[in-house]
Amino acid sequence: MNTWLEISEESDFPLSNLPFGVFSDASKIKRVGVAIGSYVIDLHRLQQVGLLNHKALPLGVFDNSYLNSFISCEKEAWMFVRTALTNYLLDESSLLKAKQVELMTPMDQVTMHLPVQIGDYTDFYASEEHATNVGSMFRDPEKALLPNWKHMPVAYHGRASSILPTETAIHRPKGQVLLKGAEKPVFKATEALDFEIEMGCVIGKGNQLGNAISIEKAMDHVFGLVIFNDWSARDIQRWEYVPLGPFLGKNFASSISPWVVTMEALDLVKTKSPQQSTEVLPYLKRTGDKHSYDIKLECWLITKEGVETKISTTNHQYLYWTIDQQIAHHTVNGCNLNIGDLLASGTISGSSSSSYGSLLELTWNGTKSIQLNDKSERRFVEDYDTVMLKAYAIKGGVRIGFGSVKNCILPVKE
Repeated sequence: MNTWLEISEESDFPLSNLPFGVFSDASKIKRVGVAIGSYVIDLHRLQQVGLLNHKALPLGVFDNSYLNSFISCEKEAWMFVRTALTNYLLDESSLLKAKQVELMTPMDQVTMHLPVQIGDYTDFYASEEHATNVGSMFRDPEKALLPNWKHMPVAYHGRASSILPTETAIHRPKGQVLLKGAEKPVFKATEALDFEIEMGCVIGKGNQLGNAISIEKAMDHVFGLVIFNDWSARDIQRWEYVPLGPFLGKNFASSISPWVVTMEALDLVKTKSPQQSTEVLPYLKRTGDKHSYDIKLECWLITKEGVETKISTTNHQYLYWTIDQQIAHHTVNGCNLNIGDLLASGTISGSSSSSYGSLLELTWNGTKSIQLNDKSERRFVEDYDTVMLKAYAIKGGVRIGFGSVKNCILPVKE
């Protein structure tokens, strides 16, 4: 499709993508926008000039600090906006082109914000390679996976209030740490700060308390995906996680990318997921053969001096437990999901060491280091390091990208 707008071939945001986010410009007022090339389309202004009139779109729905109001309009409205924008961007005589300066803002002149108001956040543990690596480090390598792992998508309930947007600095957390050989813990700053490469699923349609979502209808409840970084303090986590799992080692911060890529845009890159070797219960059984997405994820570590090193490349399709199974399991007991809830995939790791999704794995719990392009080394994230996660999919010459999520680590806050 040839649009009148000049878009670089390397852009994450071609006409076939059109992801949604929340931005502000010089006015400092937050509102809903769509990414196209190197611009943000202001949907509120577009509606004001009469270009987004539809019975499913209330006036002022885009004059919001979050996407939740728009998402609650449901799929008819989502599809109308995508179709209308596509038509306007193809039409040389469209009002969008005539009023481009008024209706579109260059990306380098906007600030991006948290795209959704997240009521609840669940983090899964859906990568077999990651779970196996962790089990091998801390338990018996011959029995790395716990008995339940291949029977259900394991997860924990995380902290929604500390999920942060890109470009937000994060202070190194403190907590209880059990030093090697000690019997009692000490209170100190973490020395094992880590990232986790994940993707987050934004819920676009809820369910009533007591009503499970079937695996066949699970994807009807998804609005789109974001990049997710589940920051982790491994030494704090190691001491606290028995018997109830992650707490202070995780809840100090997580971060997400600003653009939500819709499932309609990602239909292009649907693909097969890993073969499940254990028979699952009927409510988790999938039909068909494409339940995952061929989305490449990269982690870049940027030093205080600005030296960038790509330290991992993995892929969403490595996940053993897929999004539809995660939703079906999450709600099988009648748990209600709400619009804007976030379900994170858990660390995504592949079978090769270069595709591991955390420093815990890349350095094998700090027993070895990785070398950066400036010849310095890392075992875990250091103060003033910046971690940037990127994600994109390419098929048939078409690139569907997510942009990035990028956060700098500051010293502990006294």
